[in-house]
Amino acid sequence: ILVEQNARSALEISDRGYVLVTGKKVLEGNSKKLLNNSDLGKIYLGRIKML
Repeated sequence: ILVEQNARSALEISDRGYVLVTGKKVLEGNSKKLLNNSDLGKIYLGRIKML
């Protein structure tokens, strides 16, 4: 288990990832797919409002 604020760094050294927002899982999957997921950047920058 790796907990890291820098999503890119964490996903570059892992096989799988989970993205949590306020303790809730909002994304999960293969690290390569997550790195290419446009929602990851939007979530990280707060451009997607999570309920």
